[in-house]
Amino acid sequence: MSHGKQFTLFTHTLGPNGWKVAFVMAELGLTYESIFLDFSKGEHKAPAHTKYNPNGRIPTIIDHHNDDFVVWESAAIVTYLVEKYDTEHKISVTDPKEKIIQLQWLSFQISGQGPYYGQAVWFQKFHPEKFPSAIERYQKETYRVLGVLESVLSKQEWLVGGKATIADISFVPWNTGVVPQILKDYNGFDFEKDFPAVSAWHEKIMARPAIKEVWAQEQALNQ
Repeated sequence: MSHGKQFTLFTHTLGPNGWKVAFVMAELGLTYESIFLDFSKGEHKAPAHTKYNPNGRIPTIIDHHNDDFVVWESAAIVTYLVEKYDTEHKISVTDPKEKIIQLQWLSFQISGQGPYYGQAVWFQKFHPEKFPSAIERYQKETYRVLGVLESVLSKQEWLVGGKATIADISFVPWNTGVVPQILKDYNGFDFEKDFPAVSAWHEKIMARPAIKEVWAQEQALNQ
């Protein structure tokens, strides 16, 4: 494994959680080498990866500038990155109460948005049998999660601290790549019309130079 860059990032070309980590690394100017695991070959479950991440999922990072410290689970990874490397607090907060609010939103993203959106995609695209009731359930949950965000972002510009943080950044890869697919046939879904505050917030984050550059890489890989 090359250590020419500070981090090794085990990820997947389509995995929103991996791109979430790449976004944060780019925002902080951290260098990394991405190893894109082929799920169809079971590379995420192979010993070369599970020796670092026993759960056999992505993302996983190795910090070669910190004794090859390994972190897995995306919320833990982005928290580690800002705790150790965001010394100017570009995309993180310092106030003790705001740090808990930041954690609260990260927790909601990994327990609410990610699993519901992921299950929606699974039942729509990959499950061998079609279960309309399951598809509808997860479409409704996707819509509900967007509604939670709308209820807050219609009153304030960012989730915490009055600026874009890891809390905001963590949501956008899922919204960009997944929401249009999940809700394309759901009650005439129109992201900008149904959730104007979320849509505007999302576009502001995706327009950030570092994030725009990383997302262009995602687009090139998945053409």
